[in-house]
Formats: sequence, structure tokens, C-alpha cells
Amino acid sequence: MNTETENNSFPKGLNNAFLFAVFNALSFQIVLSSPMVLYAKTLDASATVLGIIVGMMPLLVIFQIPAANYVHRIGYKRFVYGGWGTRVLFIFGMALVPLTGVFLAAESRLALLLMLLFCFNLSRGISSCAWLPWITALVPPNLRGKYLVGDAAYSNFASFLTFVVAAFCLGEAPQPWRFSVLFVFSALMGATSLIFLKRIPDVSIPDEVRTATTRVPWLEMIRYAPFQKLLKMVAGWSVAYGGITAFTVAYLKVEAGMSEKQILLVTSVMFLGGLSSLWFLGSRLDRLGSKPVLSFSFILWILILGGWLALAGRLLAPRLPIVLVLELLMGLFAALVQMANTRLAMAVIPVMGRNHFFAIYSVLGSVCLGLAPIAWGLLIDAVGSWKVVRFYLEWNRFSVFFAAAGAVFFVAFILARRLHEPEAISMEALLRDILIQSPQRVWLRLWPRP
Repeated sequence: MNTETENNSFPKGLNNAFLFAVFNALSFQIVLSSPMVLYAKTLDASATVLGIIVGMMPLLVIFQIPAANYVHRIGYKRFVYGGWGTRVLFIFGMALVPLTGVFLAAESRLALLLMLLFCFNLSRGISSCAWLPWITALVPPNLRGKYLVGDAAYSNFASFLTFVVAAFCLGEAPQPWRFSVLFVFSALMGATSLIFLKRIPDVSIPDEVRTATTRVPWLEMIRYAPFQKLLKMVAGWSVAYGGITAFTVAYLKVEAGMSEKQILLVTSVMFLGGLSSLWFLGSRLDRLGSKPVLSFSFILWILILGGWLALAGRLLAPRLPIVLVLELLMGLFAALVQMANTRLAMAVIPVMGRNHFFAIYSVLGSVCLGLAPIAWGLLIDAVGSWKVVRFYLEWNRFSVFFAAAGAVFFVAFILARRLHEPEAISMEALLRDILIQSPQRVWLRLWPRP
């Protein structure tokens, strides 16, 4: 059966992919983001070690390149299921680490944690190379945008719940057993996600792909013009975004003086922003195209960085309403960029060589996401305690970072305007659709006038 024919409904059983996204987010957000960083800090982890923890996941995606050679032999579903099942076992191992404090020193627990995180991210990095080819073959082309919007909404809602649970589970001064409870919760949610992953319909790999024995033309793939333009834009986006979440948290901790619980609750609003992408775009992504959505999102990202620049430069005080609005917008436009990128990759990547094309796409973006925080951290450390007031702003390590990241977003905007997507509407038409023709305009018309 050809799963890529045009139709107006999702394949039967695809709802399990959304349920998988929910429980997967309830699991990985604990071991790959702020809760894990906070636990590492209790073990006196240095900034370098924290950088390794944050960058380990995207960097190990590089193993998608060799793994792509084996996907067609094993099958999409079996390949993903095996990797996801293996990584759940390592989360159960992580849950035991905080309890070993009775006989292991902090540095030994940190070393054990790093080893388990490496194994977790390695199994994820290898198996994830089959996910996008699987979903691309399963979802009809005219519904891929709708699927991605739904997937982002479910994932962001679950991520928001995860951060709230983590905040109240850890409290103000968490004991080691609290981290164990949180990691067990992550492992159980990961195990539950496997139930729904197994229920997602599999797709058959074409015989010409399964039996192909020719050398993989990696260089020719990269030179394929529409794909090359996409790679350049993804690299620009990854460099600009790579350090945003980490260093906004650092700013809130160092300059705004927030506690760990407050930071987790504030940053959870990002996921509400991602959830609002369903309201913002709905099913319009397939009709509008990725190119105008990316261009519009990068303009808004420049404005968001301008807001953080005003806070870091002491032009505005870091009041809670301002921070919450910025976090909400960050989540919304990060989700829009991710959805638009993935949809465009699905559109421009041909069927032949799909596994390897997606491996290149994922690896390039992930490696940039992994290296960017290190580069931005070097910039921040290089600025150090230097401060100077210019143009009503205090230029310090954080304001310099936000200004530099905004400049890279401008480069990403230029690259987005050069993308190849003939069926996409113009950015002007997108603005008209959002501001004038959207359903929300009805409410403005119905609102009582003075």
C-alpha cells in the first residue's frame, strides 16, 4: 500500500503517535533538561561538565550517519522501538545514582551519571535516524503540517506538566531521594510511551531501497540545491538558538536571583507557548508553506532577543510579567521553526536515499545545537565582568550574548528567504492571513465598541 497518496485523513492508528509524544515528553524532559542539570549541580558539577550534559544529546545524533545504513534491513518500527526501549533501561539506572550517596563520593556519582547519560543518548542517537523517515512515509504529504502541529501541541503540553511536577517534587532544597523519585517517574513514563510506539502503524520500505547496494553519494546529497539551502538555514537557526534556553536560565539565576523552583516554573511557560502553536497555526501550515512561517518566526525571534537585551542591559527591570511573556513567545516561535523545518525537509527530500538525507539533516542541526552552547559560553566567559554603558544600555556578558544571538537570527532570516519552496505563499500573505483573515478576527468584530 502506498502511504504517500493524497487523502484528507490520518492513517488508522496514527493517534498512537500523539500519545507516544505525550509520554515521551514526560520522560525525556527530566533527564535531558533543567532537572538533570539541577541534580548535577548538587554534585558540584563544573560549568564544563554542565556543558557536556547539555550538549551530549545533540552531539551523539551524529551516529545517525552510520546507523542509516541498517534501517532498511531492520525496518523503521523495530529500529525505533529497540533504541527507545534500551534507553528506558538506562533511566532506571539513573534513578539509583542519587541513592548511592551513602557509599559513593560526589565525583564518583557524577562520573556514573555521565556514563549512563552517554549510553542513554547513544541509544537515542542511533535509533532516532528511523523516526523521521517512518513518519514521512506514514503521513500523507498534504497532512504533514497538520501532524507536526498536533505533535508539537501534545509534546509541549506534556513538557509543561513535566516541569510543574519537577518543580513541586524538588522544592527549594531537594534531598537526593527526591531526584530518585523524579527519575523513576521519567523511566515509568518512558516505558509507557513504548506501549503506544508499538501501536503506531509500520510502513514497508520499497524493494529498490531495501535491496540497494550502491555506495551512498553523501556529497551529491549535500549538493542537491533545495536540500543545501535548507541545511544552511538549519545551521544558522541551530547556532542562534543553541544557547538561548541555557543562558536565559543562567541570567535568571545570576542576575534576577530566582530560585531553582521559580526557574522551573517560569521556564515551563515556554511549553505553553509551544502548545499555543496549535491555536496560532492550526492546520494552516500545509496551506501556507514553511518558508513564510520561518521568515516571520525569525523576525519575531529578533524582537524576543531585543527584549532579553533590554533586561540584561538594565533598560528594563526583570519583572515577572515581562519574563513570562518572553518565555511564552520563545516557546511559540521555537515550535513554529521546528515544525516548519521538519515539514520542509519532508517536502524537499526525495524517496530514494530518504534515510541518509534525514540523517544528514538531523546530524547537522544537532551538532550545531550541541556546539553552539559551548561557543556562546566561551563568548560569555571572555566578556567576563567587563561592563560599559552605551546607548542607554549596560553592555555586559549577557547583553552581549543576546545581541550576538539576535545578529545570527538575522542571518537565519536571510537564509530562510532563499529557501526553495515554490508552493509557499509570500510572507506578506502570511501576515494578512494571521492578522486579518484568521478566525480570531471574528472576535474583534464581535467585541462591543464604545
